[in-house]
Amino acid sequence: MGHANRAESVEHFQNHLKDLRVAQGLSQGELAGQSGITRQAVSAIESHLYLPTTAVALRLAASLGCRVEDLFRLAEAHDVIDGKLIGHFPQRDEKISTVRVKVARVGTRMVVRPVTELGGVLSYSVAADGYATDVHGQASGAMVRVNLSRDRQAIEQAISVAGCDPAIFLAGEHMRRHKDQTSVVGWTMGSMAALRALQQGEVHVAGLHLFDPTTGESNLPFLRRALKSSNYDVVTFATWEEGLLVRAGNPKSIRAVSDVADPYVTLVNREEGAGARLLLDQRLRAAGIHSDQVKGYGTIVASHVEIARTIAGRQADVGIGIRSAAQFFELDFVPLQAARYDLVVPKAYLKSHPTLAHLFEILVSRPFRNEIEALGGYDTSETGKLHALRVG
Repeated sequence: MGHANRAESVEHFQNHLKDLRVAQGLSQGELAGQSGITRQAVSAIESHLYLPTTAVALRLAASLGCRVEDLFRLAEAHDVIDGKLIGHFPQRDEKISTVRVKVARVGTRMVVRPVTELGGVLSYSVAADGYATDVHGQASGAMVRVNLSRDRQAIEQAISVAGCDPAIFLAGEHMRRHKDQTSVVGWTMGSMAALRALQQGEVHVAGLHLFDPTTGESNLPFLRRALKSSNYDVVTFATWEEGLLVRAGNPKSIRAVSDVADPYVTLVNREEGAGARLLLDQRLRAAGIHSDQVKGYGTIVASHVEIARTIAGRQADVGIGIRSAAQFFELDFVPLQAARYDLVVPKAYLKSHPTLAHLFEILVSRPFRNEIEALGGYDTSETGKLHALRVG
């Protein structure tokens, strides 16, 4: 594999070899054997490290029963797609007519989200897939046109996850370490909102942590009520600790949820449908406390990280969140319960999406589990466990 055969400008080529091979159920070794080349050569071509000669391209096409143009073609100078807008474009100066967006294929349609909906630092650190045009006056649900700035094949492989675990981005990094081009993008939202996004075909995976004190089960009772079929897999991401986040040293001596009713204590809350909000409401009811008695009950933020940031910034005294967020912001943590964070994925997506199954392979790998355990508050002893969902 000499230097002359390496792709010097790989972005100028579209490479669909892996997609067609996987669609026909062939391993790299099987395709190599049929084509008369080495498995290493197939791997290198699929990884965009090697631009095949005409003879090799013809052999691969013959083995897959397709045309060479189906496998390899020049990328269009300006690749454009139309997709459904999810969320809202930010308010912009009318002189600015484009917005940075992320794009994903979910099922049979393209979904477009503004990068700004990632929030905070992620809006600046996650690269766009393209630029939406004619953005003024467009509402969520509208069809918008996007000029792609990223290879279409890479976009087809992207995985969208709705949920509130910030560690999901680490899964994408571990996939790239295995030479997988897939990006994993986590859209932060509460458990029930994530489940609705999955049902509406806006994401590939929903993460949730909803504990049912009546049955003692996590998530499954809620899924049985919300989903109309059993055509979903439910896989544990991790078990984490949920509790009260308070300032370092716990200056207001908050030891239980009942302490948030103290008039000198200010709470910061999560939105209705979030697992943290469910836990708070369950404990308040058990203590005979009405939400009107809690100062700050109506102050809402969108994530565990925002709960911790608000308390660290002294805008509140307490909120419910996960231990890892408390440790990151050097807060004290009062544990309340261990909760299982599960990922819900339609079985059809696992079959049709080119790389989604790889995500679940990465989750059970020891390097990934070591990394999230080091964040603090995560137990990965059940990571990757499949839970039977029987609906009806």
